[in-house]
Amino acid sequence: MPSPNRNIELSVEDMELIESALRARKAARASDDARCDEAREIHELLGRLHNQKVFYRPSSAPYVSG
Repeated sequence: MPSPNRNIELSVEDMELIESALRARKAARASDDARCDEAREIHELLGRLHNQKVFYRPSSAPYVSG
């Protein structure tokens, strides 16, 4: 049995495309009560993708967030 590839390499543009497609699918399904489970799964997947991002923080100057 083959093992899953744990080293998937995606570019920033790839991630943007995936997120856009998921958001569009979620918006299309949000109004349909029968697809509520699918919308929830998409929402959770978008959250997991967001949590894996590494956001830029400059180290040379004080950083003010907001």
